[in-house]
Amino acid sequence: MKTEFKTLYKLSIVLMMCGLMLFLYTGCGGYDTEEAENGYDAQGASFGLTPPNGAAYNDVFFKDYGTNPFIDTEDDHLSTFGMDVDTASYSVTRRYLRDGYLPPPEAVRVEEFVNAFDYNYPSPSAEAFAVHIEGAPSRFGEGKRLQLLRIGIQGRVVPNENRKDAMLTFVIDVSGSMAMENRLGLVKRALTLLVEQLRPGDKVAIVVYGSRARIVLPHTGIEGREEILAAIHSLVPEGVTNAEEGLRLGYSLASRNARVSGINRIILCSDGVANVGETGADGILRVIRSYVEEGITLTTLGFGMGNFNDVLMEQLANNGDGSYAYIDTLNEAKRVFVENLTGTLQLIAKDAKVQVDFNPQVVSRFRLLGYENRRLDHEDFRDDKADGGEIGSGHSVTALYEIKLHEGATGQLATVFIRHEDPDTRRISEINEEISTTQLNKTFEEASPEFQLAATVAEFAEILRESFWAQEGSLEAVSRSIEGITPLIHNEQVNELRHLVSRATRFKTSDIE
Repeated sequence: MKTEFKTLYKLSIVLMMCGLMLFLYTGCGGYDTEEAENGYDAQGASFGLTPPNGAAYNDVFFKDYGTNPFIDTEDDHLSTFGMDVDTASYSVTRRYLRDGYLPPPEAVRVEEFVNAFDYNYPSPSAEAFAVHIEGAPSRFGEGKRLQLLRIGIQGRVVPNENRKDAMLTFVIDVSGSMAMENRLGLVKRALTLLVEQLRPGDKVAIVVYGSRARIVLPHTGIEGREEILAAIHSLVPEGVTNAEEGLRLGYSLASRNARVSGINRIILCSDGVANVGETGADGILRVIRSYVEEGITLTTLGFGMGNFNDVLMEQLANNGDGSYAYIDTLNEAKRVFVENLTGTLQLIAKDAKVQVDFNPQVVSRFRLLGYENRRLDHEDFRDDKADGGEIGSGHSVTALYEIKLHEGATGQLATVFIRHEDPDTRRISEINEEISTTQLNKTFEEASPEFQLAATVAEFAEILRESFWAQEGSLEAVSRSIEGITPLIHNEQVNELRHLVSRATRFKTSDIE
């Protein structure tokens, strides 16, 4: 009997220890440092087993959309694309570099790097958009006589007090993979920040999905803030990942409670991995497309790395009339939900498109940096059924072109056209701005610090994604450019960029050795 008792006692101790380890691993024990909440250990590495074959993480999914070529204006003088304000690629890369790895080339989207930074464009006074043009010889195209043209598009700012009331539906992935790196813990902290910014008139509902989807909280007014926060903090990981059922239920709930004159938005929090029901973006979108046509918009927020599907999260946002951000730290959540809440929630333009018409008499060839997965057929620009991009209050979009001028050519080099639908009146508007060679600075150093920053960020992205057009580029040159900009722009983002370039340089040198 004593022997059996001792055996049971030892077994109970083992089970208790296992339970404690599981408790800490899933985040229920409450790490008291920001690194732990954000999914990092004391050394900055992510939790989990070592992936095979030297990979940084297990089961990550990115897509290579190719690299835009130079186009001869005698063959085609138009460039057409849908606007994009996503910034996820930059945050994903930051996560890789902080963990001690270079990102996969296909994870890097140049436009999302460029659009992650603020260039202080003045806002329009009346129209939805103001266009800001600047150009200079390219610092990173030496010997090719290239000019870099920056087209900055600044959206109208809706004052926070004028924001429409919001009907928000949180659709939260609580499957087993959300226990990794305490992903669900960071989701809870991010959504807590959002709820704390909401005001009377706003409502929140919570739908979760693991193996099955269910409603945790029906739409509840923000006067019930404590009830909303309690529901968020009660969530625990469970089951497999039925994203289709979760989105179907979330959209159905949002549709039943939609406000005609308000903001109706789904906020999806997930690592993007779906393994039950429809698992691809196209299949899931077929389910929800009718809701999108009703005006219910979608924000996708990616969490975690390893068992992460960037492709699904980006495509859902692109086709769900919304935007995609990757939340790697609590500071990134603050940027999305605190510093830019109205921009995250309220649209000022739908199906926004850009078309640049280059003058073949002045420009011999051009190349758009990035926007490969936003390319449109030229005839789609004025086809109002063709999908463009959705732009929120105060958002800006920056497009960079490398251009080569005919020797000695001067005058009008291009005209930029912007077309969009007003989300309230459904009226279509189009504006245009002529671009002249007089708007090109004589040297790169004469250009504004913000122009130099955009050019440097783009080159950083081009090198990381191993672009054919950056084969002769170097991270050392990028670093020198940032060192010159830092004293001119007092911005934490620039300091962070400097550190990230330094890490990337070190890792790339190590790879070569």
